[in-house]
Amino acid sequence: MAKKAAGPALDLARVRNIGIIAHIDAGKTTTTERVLYYAGRIHRMGEVHDGAATTDYMEQEKERGITITAAAVTAFWRDHQINLIDTPGHVDFTAEVQRSLRVLDGGVVVFDGVAGVEPQSETVWRQANQYHVPRICFVNKMDRVGADFRRCVKMIAERLNANPVPIQIPYGEGPSFSGIVDLLNMQLVTYGDDLGTAIERRSIPTDILPEAEAAREHMVELIVETDETLTEKYLSEEPISTEELLAALRAATISGAVHPVLCGSALRNKGVQLLLDAVVDLLPSPLDIPPIRGTNPKTGAIEERQASDDEPLAALVFKIVTDPFVGRLAFFRVYSGVIQAGTMVLNSTKGRKERIGRVVRMFADRREDIDAVYAGDIAATLGLKDTFTGETLSAENHPIVLEKIEFPEPVISVAIEPKTKADQDKMGVALGKLAEEDPTFVVRTNEQTGQTLISGMGELHLEVLVDRLFREFNVDARVGKPRVSYRETITQRARGEGRFVRQTGGSGQYGHAIIEIEPLPEDAQDDVIIENKVIGGAIPKEFIRSVEEGIREAAQSGIIAGYPLVRFKVSIVDGSYHEVDSSDLAFKIAGSMALKDAVQRAGGILLEPYMRVEVVVPEQYAGDVLGDLSARRANIGGVETRADGLSAIKAEAPLGEMFGYATSLRNLSQGRGSFTMEFEKYVPVPDALMEQIIRGGR
Repeated sequence: MAKKAAGPALDLARVRNIGIIAHIDAGKTTTTERVLYYAGRIHRMGEVHDGAATTDYMEQEKERGITITAAAVTAFWRDHQINLIDTPGHVDFTAEVQRSLRVLDGGVVVFDGVAGVEPQSETVWRQANQYHVPRICFVNKMDRVGADFRRCVKMIAERLNANPVPIQIPYGEGPSFSGIVDLLNMQLVTYGDDLGTAIERRSIPTDILPEAEAAREHMVELIVETDETLTEKYLSEEPISTEELLAALRAATISGAVHPVLCGSALRNKGVQLLLDAVVDLLPSPLDIPPIRGTNPKTGAIEERQASDDEPLAALVFKIVTDPFVGRLAFFRVYSGVIQAGTMVLNSTKGRKERIGRVVRMFADRREDIDAVYAGDIAATLGLKDTFTGETLSAENHPIVLEKIEFPEPVISVAIEPKTKADQDKMGVALGKLAEEDPTFVVRTNEQTGQTLISGMGELHLEVLVDRLFREFNVDARVGKPRVSYRETITQRARGEGRFVRQTGGSGQYGHAIIEIEPLPEDAQDDVIIENKVIGGAIPKEFIRSVEEGIREAAQSGIIAGYPLVRFKVSIVDGSYHEVDSSDLAFKIAGSMALKDAVQRAGGILLEPYMRVEVVVPEQYAGDVLGDLSARRANIGGVETRADGLSAIKAEAPLGEMFGYATSLRNLSQGRGSFTMEFEKYVPVPDALMEQIIRGGR
């Protein structure tokens, strides 16, 4: 492949790094496909239901008709470069959304015009809030029966605590949807062909003019509230130009004060060019966001980097992909400086040097070689040996460590074992590569049984990873039934003592530690806090770290039933040592013994993951579904009746009772029900069930 010259550094004001985020089935991938078509990057629009969408290139995505991995593409619109990431909507792949939002400057949140704000819409909105990502809203599927634009806008305001500003309204809804009213320019936009390329702008028809004028007046009021100068003009009844409104709307969108709302139907090719215009006009360039902040690993001081090629390099690796043909691809965002192929950089998170091999611009699963990546851009590199998700690449003489990406803990596990000795070696390598790619995929060995356990975010997540194991890595393995990832914790304060003494010929082993343990609140920042309160040198300082290691290792492997122990604080208060026989190993074992002793006295309990569940079924089946959920120990939160004859049931249910729920729901609703489920919180397990779990009955 011929290498493309990097060309001059980017005009950063003309760059947009955006993500398309939404609930599953809201139409993210279809919208992305239309963006690529209208931007001239593809010449035929592929459909998700045909397995032909550009960004759904994995076999598992084509078969299931869902997005599993975030795909990066680059398109150009009105002389602007748009780096776009199409993210998954299914909750099992929420880490893909998390890491994408960490490096993006703006977002397009897609909503289903019929369903409005759905559970995963709320999750991705919260994730965008966490990373302070400005966003615009696109109410999609306006051509579907039951589509209701005003209801969607109201739900965005109420459920997401947002400030939606409709800058368009639909001309007709459902099957009568035929165009879009542009409130900024007060024009009706219609389409002269099915491909959506023959755009026609004309005066607003009289049948919708009063509604359009009222909607524009409401839009102007919301925009001028964000700008003092325009507020004065508005109150003085002076004319306000469209350019002034657009500038104020852009500033308010970037600050997060408002969220512009657009509408359309991506599948019917209506409204996508207007959405692209809004991305260029309203979402931030790398120059519009605050300078990135990080920590100097040498001094611990907080430092800033401006979005400039002249600043020292600061880049964040946000995704690792194992490509069967070229090896490990590391996706990164350059915040400052330049990354050039063939140069040395510092992995400042680990303090190790890395050589940048090939640098490529990604177009879903296709790669285009380039020479360099400038500040504000997103690309990928081949050849990094020791750099993983969330780590920082910086200039060797100006190290900086950027904030890492926090990922949720896995909630479900299965046992996996290779069928042959040859598969055993292959499986170890393959699981290692998959764990490198996906921070929410955890591989560990059960010390009691020797089994390999793989853990993830849900049944579909593990199903896809096991499928990849078979297909991509040719591993033949047996997979057990899914198991819940319980947690252990304590309910009261207690004291524990660990004394490890071994006398064998010659020098022996001696370690002795006394600890106090207490529970932490649910919202504690850390699951485990360990403090050294030893006075008078009862345990020498060099052995305190060993005691801590013993405590942490014992907590990880569990005390009550072999599940990780969380939400507790340990104070190391006393102990003793032997001048000859004491060693790191002895104190490590003593720390582990002390924790086990303390937990036995501290009222140890098990915690189970509770999931937030929303079930959508035709009204006639709602009673049966509610009865089934109650039998699964679910707490019913409410039932909402929708205009299209569907009932949306909200509940919280223990994960252990929800295995195989898809089949049960299919039977209860004659195949017409659907549900979404995402992790909510850990809660104590009932006593009777706890005894069953400890005995190994579940």
